[in-house]
Amino acid sequence: MLPKGKELQAILDKAADQARKEAKQAGASIYYIREKKRIRESADGQKYEILIDDSGNRIERILHEQ
Repeated sequence: MLPKGKELQAILDKAADQARKEAKQAGASIYYIREKKRIRESADGQKYEILIDDSGNRIERILHEQ
């Protein structure tokens, strides 16, 4: 039988944690969306908000979380 509910969420959380760990070990950034913000997290843990200006240029600014 396929996992459901809390069991499925626990499996997905574990897989996401493992993927994040492997990306950091490889020196790669990870990208995700949190609270409608595009985030890039570098391998050293620094987080940047990714913005697109009116000309279509990508801008990154350091994200200061509260």
